[in-house]
Amino acid sequence: MNKRGVLEGLLFVVGDEGVSLEDICKTLEIKEDEAKELLTELKSEYESDDHGLKISFLGNVFKLTTKKEHKEYYQKLITTKEEVLSQSQLEVLAIIAYNEPITRIEIDNIRGISSAYIVKKLLSKDLIKVVGKSDLPGRPNLYRTTREFLDCFGLSSLNDLPDMINVEEDTEPELFSKNSDEENI
Repeated sequence: MNKRGVLEGLLFVVGDEGVSLEDICKTLEIKEDEAKELLTELKSEYESDDHGLKISFLGNVFKLTTKKEHKEYYQKLITTKEEVLSQSQLEVLAIIAYNEPITRIEIDNIRGISSAYIVKKLLSKDLIKVVGKSDLPGRPNLYRTTREFLDCFGLSSLNDLPDMINVEEDTEPELFSKNSDEENI
């Protein structure tokens, strides 16, 4: 049996889900060192210009992905099929990613506007998922990002997110905040 060929087939079959090192070891009935060696060999083979795919490690799993240098050709093919994320969707995704698990009401409080429709859209795109219920009154759903979110943004984990910047220093003061001089009037 050609274990490298079987590994390649496994990577193809699991598609976007990817496969963990542990699952590779169990499926091929091999030790971790051998699995890593097979992955390294296959990865170096795919790095040649003869291949349009590569092996990536994203979201704690290995998967076949396309090469970035061919991106313009893939974009030509899927331009009409792919929907771009709106600014509001990106905003809600960022709030969830940096605060997960989080309820929709908490998202709304941060944004200052209802996010119900956007949360539904992100759920339908599998970028977020319901992971349980909050202990708050009404037991609202708790949301967190998915593996698809990590894939979409090329992240291995949420630890790869950039640090949050301190927005308060760069923003103008609120119109209705009280100054100490106004309190005496």
